[in-house]
Amino acid sequence: MSFLPKALTASIRSAMSRWFASRAPKNDSATLNLRNVYIFFSREGMLFAVLLVITFIAGINYGNNLVLGLCFYLVSVWLISFHVTFAHISGLQVRLLEVTMTEAGTPAWVTLQLKSESRQPRRQLLFEFEQAADKKDKSGTNRQSSILVTSLQSEQIIRLPVQTYNRGPLELPRLIIKTVYPLGIMRAWSYVYFARKTWVYPKPEAFDWQVQYSVASSEDLPTGGQYRQGQDDFERLDNYVEGESLARVSWGHVARGQGMFTKHFADPVGHEQTLDYADMPGAHHEQKLAQLAHGALTLGQLGVPFQMRLPNDTPTSAAVGDGETFAQACLLRLAKAP
Repeated sequence: MSFLPKALTASIRSAMSRWFASRAPKNDSATLNLRNVYIFFSREGMLFAVLLVITFIAGINYGNNLVLGLCFYLVSVWLISFHVTFAHISGLQVRLLEVTMTEAGTPAWVTLQLKSESRQPRRQLLFEFEQAADKKDKSGTNRQSSILVTSLQSEQIIRLPVQTYNRGPLELPRLIIKTVYPLGIMRAWSYVYFARKTWVYPKPEAFDWQVQYSVASSEDLPTGGQYRQGQDDFERLDNYVEGESLARVSWGHVARGQGMFTKHFADPVGHEQTLDYADMPGAHHEQKLAQLAHGALTLGQLGVPFQMRLPNDTPTSAAVGDGETFAQACLLRLAKAP
């Protein structure tokens, strides 16, 4: 018997969600207007409505003009609050600027631009992303964060988190914008549906095979390859030329009276490491991808050149790169992997 009310409630919520979505097509920018702004009594406003009914019935029942006058005064307050609350949120412009890529289990950060052309500041605007009803923490509440904009004059940038759970594409949930300004009697709200998606890469998982890279340094890199001018590996000593940096002078030779020499350094190139899906010790597909993510992040932070091979890659198709930018590109490949 308890299952039927829950099923009915879920059905009603699903139907209402589809109706709301039909009135606000997906777009990365939206303007709140008559079509997508909704208004109703707040929780406190419901008590206010009960007070209106009670004063009206009491005034009619006892023929008391003073009570009826109070009732009509409260009705005028309600009508004014209705208009002001709706106008306070209507006309607000919201634009999606950026969505960060993140690892599974951590929030993706969404950057929004708010613009208001009203001459009066907009106050007490609450922004939050809706989370699915089945995504709850141990306390039984939705894991969502909200931002309260106390005063919006013309333009403001805000950042909101969206919790992630699984690897792959992440479609942003609907953004809820609401306010009860100025009296708290009425609650006006709107939903914004963004079209842009982001990607969630696997949560990195460390493994023994990768330990050699966690302690890698320039001295550990293979020798015999090509070099380029840099500052890591010592290459040669040359006679000091006036104007060269004194930081590169070999002061040991100067102290021994052997003259001034300049130390030259070089960085090795052409010694890339390979992160191969087939070499990962993981027991299943997602674990192997998580280990590849750990390897890409580690090598990217160390600046070691590397390439990453996925199951469908050929030996010559995998690009070689280094640095954190290349590591992020590899993480994007892992997020999109089938």
